[in-house]
Amino acid sequence: MKYLFTILLISIVIVLFGCIFIYQGTYFPKKPDSTETIIFLVKQGEGAKEISINLKKQDLIKDSFLFRVYALAQGRAEKLQAGEYELSPGMAIPEIVNKLASGDRIKKMITIIEGWTIKDIANYLKAEEIDPDLEGYLFPDTYEISPEDGIEEIIEIMLANFDKKLTSELREEISSQGKTIHEIVITASLIEKEVRTLEDKKIVSGILWKRLEWDIPLQIDATIAYITGRKTTKITKKELQIDSPYNTYKYKGLPLGPISNPGLESILAAIYPQESQYFYYLSTPEGETIFCRTLKEHNEAKVKYLK
Repeated sequence: MKYLFTILLISIVIVLFGCIFIYQGTYFPKKPDSTETIIFLVKQGEGAKEISINLKKQDLIKDSFLFRVYALAQGRAEKLQAGEYELSPGMAIPEIVNKLASGDRIKKMITIIEGWTIKDIANYLKAEEIDPDLEGYLFPDTYEISPEDGIEEIIEIMLANFDKKLTSELREEISSQGKTIHEIVITASLIEKEVRTLEDKKIVSGILWKRLEWDIPLQIDATIAYITGRKTTKITKKELQIDSPYNTYKYKGLPLGPISNPGLESILAAIYPQESQYFYYLSTPEGETIFCRTLKEHNEAKVKYLK
């Protein structure tokens, strides 16, 4: 009887110490007073086992087995997400599991500027190239992304933002005008590159749609710059003769596709043009837009403002 009591007592002590070990290993950080921050990467496809081993290797947890047990017990072992995380040895296992399972990853901000082309965006994102068919539809905005996001993921985010910004009401308005979304995006891309203020954009939109209706060439310098890739407003006579479906001096109608990625103001201006008596406009070096009714007035304005 005394022997059985001793065995029972030893068993209780072992279980008690085991519970203390598990509790401390799980709920007490590896380094309680540490303020050190470590960038920890969870690769795509890694499970709780690989993650726990890497956490132990980077000295972030006391025991990899306890990490897996806790994650499994909490039903979060399958919810640990890939990405880069800011972790600390001062964090206990529950904190780390919660962070990885909630996807609280390191974020970085990128800003796509209104009027950028896909080449500009590719250079900014350090991408080799972007599908030319996406020109006009990569919505300019500030985006929060994860460091591991590739160009495809970022493009999906921008396209989704475009779809969100072009609401069902706007789509219905475009359709009611007998226009297509692509025509609107092309026109908005022209407006984006030509003028700055919303008021000017609306008037220019009215001029462009009127010239299209009257079968008058649009004659937009920005389309020539798009063809040549030159960042300049000074177009040469030779460039005006370039044989390209984007040359709005040589060919009537809208160019083949958008020449930039327009912002919401330009898209709204393309959808809601302002009627006016003007057929011509030009932008001064200071960014002011000069509107003219006749070709004679326009030529005089060029002499006056574009010396």
